[in-house]
Amino acid sequence: MELKSDVIVVGAGAAGLLTAISAAERGLGVTVLEKNRKPGAKILMSGGTRCNVTQDTDNRGILDAFHQQGRFLRTAVGRFGPDDVVQLLADEGVETKIESTGKIFPASDRAFDVLTAFRSRLSRTDAELITDCSVTNVIFDKDRDLFTVEAIRGAHVAANVVLTTGGMSFPGCGTTGDGYAWAKSFGHEIVPPKPALVPLTLRDSWATELSGLTLPDAGVAVKRGNKIVLATRGSLLFTHFGLSGPAALDVSRAITTADNLKLLTVTLDFMPGYAESELDAELETADNRKRTIASLVADWIPKRLASIVCEKSEVAPEQRIAELSKKGRTRLIQHIKSMPVSVNGTMGFKKAEVTTGGVSLQSVDAKTMCSKYQPGLYFAGEILDIDGPIGGYNFQAAFSTGWLAGQSIAKRMEAKIGS
Repeated sequence: MELKSDVIVVGAGAAGLLTAISAAERGLGVTVLEKNRKPGAKILMSGGTRCNVTQDTDNRGILDAFHQQGRFLRTAVGRFGPDDVVQLLADEGVETKIESTGKIFPASDRAFDVLTAFRSRLSRTDAELITDCSVTNVIFDKDRDLFTVEAIRGAHVAANVVLTTGGMSFPGCGTTGDGYAWAKSFGHEIVPPKPALVPLTLRDSWATELSGLTLPDAGVAVKRGNKIVLATRGSLLFTHFGLSGPAALDVSRAITTADNLKLLTVTLDFMPGYAESELDAELETADNRKRTIASLVADWIPKRLASIVCEKSEVAPEQRIAELSKKGRTRLIQHIKSMPVSVNGTMGFKKAEVTTGGVSLQSVDAKTMCSKYQPGLYFAGEILDIDGPIGGYNFQAAFSTGWLAGQSIAKRMEAKIGS
């Protein structure tokens, strides 16, 4: 049986729901096909089930966070930015709050409320949401100028198709890279998908012995030779396998996309708010010179970590600061400000929050989200080669590209009717 719509959205995640809402509110017939029994699986589990919907910044702040990819997102974020996300939720009765990190969450701390808001908004349109319906293929019929989306529960025909199937992160949510093959069949290059915002695994036994220790503010830097590839600052968590927390997650893409990990060095800064010269000056104060190294360093960083820093610096923890040689003082400060760690990989897609890689941005019109190779075929969300830092940026990209895709399809259909 063939069912005809103006647009078929494949995937009912963050990007898919916003695409459907955007298009349906413009009067289009929309069908959303979702492989899971319920929509928005990743919304529900994100942010520890609290859902960090966006960041407390303006449009420019969002674009800057994506660096070079920000140019591609300019139109999308301009059409639907962080203020629009907050307003949409407020319109549906979901108030939000801003945390000290700039992350915006629902005031209730319930991701379920965010998903309910999107579903409620969609329910007031004529859009049809079909769940438990895996798509198996997407085909274009040139003679009919229509797409056929083959699914396990029948074929669906439409003038437009939007692939919002996500990437490969958290495959348990259903994001298993399904859309890549369909995009490739229409000529799109797929930038090799790699996990991003993912915990790092280490070879260092001293780091894993600190399992459970959290540093509220630490720096992580990835270098290739003397050049910094990626550096960030934030909360850092030591685990039984290595490193997690925002600071570790934010640099993970530099690890997963590296051709050779042996060419990279990763260092940790346990006191990012201080320069080496400031710490050296602290060691030189009269009062501190009378203290033992262990007691002073334990004032700066947690005692367990202080003990390891002393060991790696090859200084006796019970030695008085005044007795510390200049070389010893230099080693101590260097290990506080730039402790090397041996990263041997990551926890992979199973623990990755997003995917780096996907449909090449060069093959998609940034002003419409339409394929440059196939009119009527659109992309939104994580299926695209877009990934940003932790903090709601990736959800924002999904919301923005989805909204723009829906608006662009509405304009395309209006132009068809008018011609």
